[in-house]
Amino acid sequence: MDFNLTDVLHPIIARKTMNDLNELVAVYNQEAEELLVQIEETVLDLEGCTDDKEALNRLFRAFHTIKGSAAMFGLNEIADFTHHVETTLDKVRSGVLKISKELIDLILKSRDHINSILECHKTGCQVNLETGNSIISGLNALLQGGKQNDAMPDISDRTCDTVKQETTYRIRFMPFRNIFSTGTDPAHLLDEFRAMGNCRIIPKTKNIPTLQDLDPEKCYLAWDIILTTQNNANCIKDVFIFVEENCEFTIDTIDEEDELNDKAPVKKLGEILVDRKEMSVEEINEVLHKQKRIGELLVESNLVDKQTVESALVEQEHISSVREKRREEKSSSTIRVSSDKLDTLVDLVGELVTVQASLSQYSSNHGDPNLELIAEEVERLTSELRDNTMNIRMMPISATFSNFKRLVRDLSSELGKEIDLITEGAETELDKTVIERLGDPLMHLIRNSLDHGIESPEKREAAGKPRKGTISLKAEHKGAHVVITVNDDGAGLNAETIRAKAIEKKLITGDENLSEKEIFALIFAPGFSTADRVSSVSGRGVGMDVARKGIDALRGSIELNSRKGEGTTVTIQLPLTLVIVEGLLVKIEESQFILPLSIVKECIELSREDELQSHGRDIANIRGEIVPYIKLRREFEIKGEAPLLQQIVITEFDGSRIGFVVDKVIGEHQTVIKSLGRLYKDVRGISGATILGDGNVALIVDAQKIFNEVEAAETH
Repeated sequence: MDFNLTDVLHPIIARKTMNDLNELVAVYNQEAEELLVQIEETVLDLEGCTDDKEALNRLFRAFHTIKGSAAMFGLNEIADFTHHVETTLDKVRSGVLKISKELIDLILKSRDHINSILECHKTGCQVNLETGNSIISGLNALLQGGKQNDAMPDISDRTCDTVKQETTYRIRFMPFRNIFSTGTDPAHLLDEFRAMGNCRIIPKTKNIPTLQDLDPEKCYLAWDIILTTQNNANCIKDVFIFVEENCEFTIDTIDEEDELNDKAPVKKLGEILVDRKEMSVEEINEVLHKQKRIGELLVESNLVDKQTVESALVEQEHISSVREKRREEKSSSTIRVSSDKLDTLVDLVGELVTVQASLSQYSSNHGDPNLELIAEEVERLTSELRDNTMNIRMMPISATFSNFKRLVRDLSSELGKEIDLITEGAETELDKTVIERLGDPLMHLIRNSLDHGIESPEKREAAGKPRKGTISLKAEHKGAHVVITVNDDGAGLNAETIRAKAIEKKLITGDENLSEKEIFALIFAPGFSTADRVSSVSGRGVGMDVARKGIDALRGSIELNSRKGEGTTVTIQLPLTLVIVEGLLVKIEESQFILPLSIVKECIELSREDELQSHGRDIANIRGEIVPYIKLRREFEIKGEAPLLQQIVITEFDGSRIGFVVDKVIGEHQTVIKSLGRLYKDVRGISGATILGDGNVALIVDAQKIFNEVEAAETH
């Protein structure tokens, strides 16, 4: 009893509203984009390890899923094109085709072409069919041993891992009730089994309700498939790749081509029922109670004994418990949330933090114990809500890092260089907004290392270096910041060349005496480039300026160090989040400031006697250690007389302790960061502002920048 579910499925889809379909397509687009990222990562992994079978299977499944989903939503350009890629990968899995650079290039181009089709469907632009045809021709050439052939073998011609002997499988296919809602037609899966060999399909209709209770959008059928084929079990599993989360299926080997097996008696009905778990041994015994017991019949047939039956029951119980555990694990899956909704939640939490601070201040001023108790509870709950919301926004930087593997591969080939990219700390987490805005600055830094940093293989050999250069990308947590380093083992920077170029572009005058660090910083100036010619990679003096501005916009810092002949290191320091931070509230005259609590180590008093003992030098003796300090009153040019007893907030940057002198330390404060307006964006030593509980504004001190500027002024 076979029938095509398309007749049932089409009316269901027709009843869907346009909004429902648009939502489903949007979900598909998002999942396809994630799969394309996975494809790129997997392909690059395969290039380094061509015998990684798990990576190859992962790649095949990704393309198979993209194809199946595309066909479901009518994206025929993607489905038809991906079919060719999938067929080629299937030949690789079966050992017919070897992984080569040409194949890797074509798969990466295929990934890009699918991505461009997705973009065209979003924007309504025309799909470039010539690109797809060119890729298909290249895949054909590989399959035909270099001969162009437009006719691709059908997917039903899969060889998978075929064997000479025939094997008979029992396949039990039990779709979930909601399988139609995913757009899947089980009839297509049954057709794939028919194409594999001698196949008999038995529908199971016992779960179909009466017409009155029947829901046309639900599937009540299940199927038993008896298949004799030369394909192995893995090939059969591939049929279920796209629907494995929407059904239950089992694949059991029930017969193999073997001389002894051919002579063995066929299993009796009772054995088959028990083997298929249609009935238990107890149920059969109950039916046969008035006759000979089933056990006696089995023993007489010399097929099984009592221990074998008990073993089969244990096996059944074990499989049942394992499947139940898997279902429980699958039920605890993640959900997708729009980033706009998440941003709105963070904004609301930020406003809640401000209101909570106001409530805490109000309660402390009025001295009402009951009100203070409520304020403390609100503060605790707000803190937990803030931390959990921030954790939701945190994402590993691995996705950003993986994007650069493709960049290094393609550009090194274009430039005629041999370069490896090594990443470390890809699991380091950053705020979603920071990660989204970090991609462009890092891309420009890596492109600069590729073009200007790493030498050609010939020059590297002449300098006694390996032919293959290395760029390392590393991320690590340091307090409330993440430090990212981009390092190359190239030629390094020539300070004299940079200085001469800066004088030529009138960025500095010839009589300026700059340190090497200051000369290197000129690279980030707009329009600065040491390249003799403009190429598609660099030479216009834009990239490093864009990188610096991008990092500045993230309230981060960027520093460059280099040694001639050994390489260059760019160090980027970024805040973990751009929204809420823990701060230390301090006061100078009537102005209030926030110092990031993550850099604060301790606070000590500074009396007039202490200042006199230092003989005019801005240093303090803290338990035998000399610590320099910076007076923020002087740095911010705040008028008025300093109090007799001031406070030094001791901070630490890269292992160096430095103090900041203020009039008074008020205490810890949860800070909701507000960006300054355009008129104030270049204010020295200030990175933002926050609103206090009493409605006043406190400025957030950029302690790192103040420290760097003071240090540079003293060494100049």
